[in-house]
Amino acid sequence: MLKQGMARKSVDNAHLIEAFLDMMSAERGSSINTLAAYRRDLIDFLGHADLKTADRDAVRGFLAGLAASAIAPASQARKLSALRQFYGFLYAEGFRTDDPTSAIEAPKAGRPLPKIVSAPDMEAMIAAASGDTPEARRLLCIVEMLYGGGLRVSELAGLPLSSAKARDGFIRVTGKGNKERLAPLNASARAALEAYLDVREEFMPRGPRRRALAERYLFASRSAEGFLTRRRFHQMLKALALKAGLDPDKVSPHVLRHAFATHLVEGGADLRSVQTLLGHADIGTTQIYTHVARDHLTRVVTRAHPLARSRNKGG
Repeated sequence: MLKQGMARKSVDNAHLIEAFLDMMSAERGSSINTLAAYRRDLIDFLGHADLKTADRDAVRGFLAGLAASAIAPASQARKLSALRQFYGFLYAEGFRTDDPTSAIEAPKAGRPLPKIVSAPDMEAMIAAASGDTPEARRLLCIVEMLYGGGLRVSELAGLPLSSAKARDGFIRVTGKGNKERLAPLNASARAALEAYLDVREEFMPRGPRRRALAERYLFASRSAEGFLTRRRFHQMLKALALKAGLDPDKVSPHVLRHAFATHLVEGGADLRSVQTLLGHADIGTTQIYTHVARDHLTRVVTRAHPLARSRNKGG
């Protein structure tokens, strides 16, 4: 009897899976790869519980097992999505009177830590960018403003010349959602900006129509846009990374913005100030930099806290 019951259970589950996959193929046009992924996920769950009788605790237990096995949150969420689709089908077809996946939240994927470059690597890039040619002055200005001001490349690419007039060490930029903020420029960034402005005319178009367009922008260009594009900024920084002896795959305008924020946190800046300087709407976005800088902050506590110092001496 037990063997017959197990066989009937297996057939019932197999039938439900095939009926579900047929529906996904015929009514929703799911691809072969998608159907194969659904099949794998359902069979995976079948090793944990019976598909037709599983309750909410069984689903939660399945997810907990995935988490304990260090399965990536994205993979956990995909498996839960497959179960939701499957049990929605069973409910709609009358195989079940409830949905055991309801009220179960998908595992939250951890936000990946941003890539940054170290302070010594930034010094190497600044040294490699330095020079007295118009191109060198422009490149140094770009690096100083991305790293010294924490600007997004989109903010820098279309920055109007009128906004670049530094007042009291700040420039006005328009960020996401057309929100304006004041971005800081330290002494070296202001000096680089002034040096670039002295040679900016070298990059202006000759024709009157294109010149009228380009003269609006800080980083004027002879391109059709009238300014250096984001793609061009990326290209320039990749070339600079090679010149500085760094891996170009690890350098981009946004990496310099991350370095600006991380080095501020490492230097002791409070998160609210960093949030304001970066133009983040939510401080939760800014908090990622505390994780990037955690090793540095741990060293600071070890070095500076009285109890930590006394224990180190005792050891």
